[in-house]
Amino acid sequence: MNTTDNSPSSDQSSAVEISVTELECQLNELLKQLSPQKLQVLADFAAYLVNVESEAATQELLAIPGLLERIKQNQATPKTDYTNWRNIQSDERC
Repeated sequence: MNTTDNSPSSDQSSAVEISVTELECQLNELLKQLSPQKLQVLADFAAYLVNVESEAATQELLAIPGLLERIKQNQATPKTDYTNWRNIQSDERC
């Protein structure tokens, strides 16, 4: 039996096992070792990654048929047509 599995799925499961908290701690330790110039490069890269994720999410939403039209229609609805959620009674009794 081969115990050294270098397949991509093995790498992915290892990465999933690392918690977000552990990653944050590791990053914080590494940040302390960087020069101000390298910190700026890292900040720029992090901003780029956030932008890429945001753009991907936007494209995913735009791919939903009719979503943009429904949002525009809801924005055009006069506020007087809305019901305050506090005024809606629930069937549940306390």
